[in-house]
Amino acid sequence: MLNSHAHRLFDTAFNAAESLRLRRHEIGGARVLDGGAQHAGSIASGLFLARVCLADLAHVSIVPRGHDAGVEFIGSECDVFVQTDEPVRACLASQYAGWPINVGKYFAMASGPMRASRGREEMLLHLGLTESNPHAVGVLESELLPTVDVVNEIASECSVRPEHICLAVAPSTSIAGSIQVVARSIETAMHKLHALDFDVRTIVSATGTAPLPPPARRSKTVDGIGRTNDAILYGGRVTFYVDADDNDIESVIGNVPSESSKDYGRPFADVFKDYDYDFYKVDPLLFSPAMVTMHNLRTGRSWQRGRLNPSVLRQSFVT
Repeated sequence: MLNSHAHRLFDTAFNAAESLRLRRHEIGGARVLDGGAQHAGSIASGLFLARVCLADLAHVSIVPRGHDAGVEFIGSECDVFVQTDEPVRACLASQYAGWPINVGKYFAMASGPMRASRGREEMLLHLGLTESNPHAVGVLESELLPTVDVVNEIASECSVRPEHICLAVAPSTSIAGSIQVVARSIETAMHKLHALDFDVRTIVSATGTAPLPPPARRSKTVDGIGRTNDAILYGGRVTFYVDADDNDIESVIGNVPSESSKDYGRPFADVFKDYDYDFYKVDPLLFSPAMVTMHNLRTGRSWQRGRLNPSVLRQSFVT
C-alpha cells in the first residue's frame, strides 16, 4: 500500500522534525510538517519531501554534478539523483502532481500517495493505480500552510478521517521545495511516455538526475517554478531499463525529450508568462527531461535521445 509506506516515513520524520528543520503543526486534526512555508527547511527536509512524494519507493540523494552539465558557474555543484525499482507506483501512482487543490483562496499542487486514495485521475484509473487506505499522505507545493477547510476537503476526497491525514508543505522557492520538484526527472519522462501510449508497465527500473538550482527569492514564485522546471527540461537525464519490443521503443523515444516540444528553447518562466501562468496551456510535450536513455533488457539494444542545454540553464539560474 502506497500510503502505508509513506505513513511510516512520515511518522519517523514527525518524531525527528527538529533535526530535519521541519516544523510540526496540527491543523483540523491532520498532522502537517512545514518544510518551507513558514519555516526555513533544509536539504534534509527536501529529501524527506521527495521521498514522501515517491511513497518511499525510491532512493533520493544529492550527488556531485557531472562536468558535462555546463552550469558549474552558478555556485552549486550538486544534482538531485533518484533511483527506483518501482517506477510506475512510485512516480505515476504517487509522485505526479496531478491534483490541483482549490479551496477558498488557498491553492496548492498536491502529490504523493494520497492521489491514489482519491483515485479520480484518468491516468490512475487507466493503469489501475488506485487504493483504499485508512491514511492519506501527501505533499503540497504551496507558500501557505493548509487551512482546516483544505484538510476537510482532502479527507472527503480521499475518504479518510482528518486525523489520518499527513501533509508536508513547501514552496518551490524554498530549499526543500526545490529539491522536491527537481527530484521529478523520472516522473516527467514516465508521464510523457504514458501520454505517448507507451506501456509504462514494461519499465522495470529507472534512474534520473537533474541539477539543483539556486532557490529563487521568496517573493518570486514564478522564478522558483521556472528554475526547478528548467533543471529537468534542460539539465535532466533519465535512464530506463525496459522489457519491451524494440519497435515499441523506437516509435516513441525521439518524442520523449523536452526538445520535441514547440515551447522548447526558453526559460520556463518566460513560457509560463506567455500562457498567462496556466500550466494547462503549456505544450504538454515540454514537461520531460533533456535526455532520455532506454536499455531494452529483452534484446540488449539501447537508445539515447535529447541533449543538455546549458545556455538556457544559465539564463534561468542567474537572472
